[in-house]
Amino acid sequence: MWATMSMVGDTGYARMTVEAIASRAGVGKQTIYRWWPRGKAALVLDALAENVATGPAALPDSGDLEADLRTVVRATVAEFADPKLSATTRALTVETLADDDLAAQVRDRLLRPQLDAVRDRLEAARDAGHVRAGADLDHAVESIFGPIFHRWLLRTGPLTDEYAEGLLQHVMAALR
Repeated sequence: MWATMSMVGDTGYARMTVEAIASRAGVGKQTIYRWWPRGKAALVLDALAENVATGPAALPDSGDLEADLRTVVRATVAEFADPKLSATTRALTVETLADDDLAAQVRDRLLRPQLDAVRDRLEAARDAGHVRAGADLDHAVESIFGPIFHRWLLRTGPLTDEYAEGLLQHVMAALR
């Protein structure tokens, strides 16, 4: 996986080839295709999913929901605003449009852990009385991440800390 992430960082997704990854990893390209028959999209997915698996499983609970969500929203906005990460994410997103199985894997292996962690944090906040009892937590999670993805995908505006803060204030108002 290190060879894949190294290649993405050095050349970008579009110029990356399975042959180059195999060379960097010191294996033949047939070895890569044996394990990842769907090519570089599957390789990148596995490399990114490995990073998700080693990350935190839950959001911190400082007792201040807004502060905890601010950390997540700002980090998400920063990831989408980063040119190298954004280029890889765009390329993978394009591939998911033509491949339902890849789309399901991206959703379940890359997105779901973060979405579930945020939902769990919201549920703990609701149990503590910091979120109104009737709040739909699934909608709340979509309300946090959907606008970021929309802005990033359609390039409707900059992804900044100010944007993150405005989005967070909007979501918090709906949750209270």
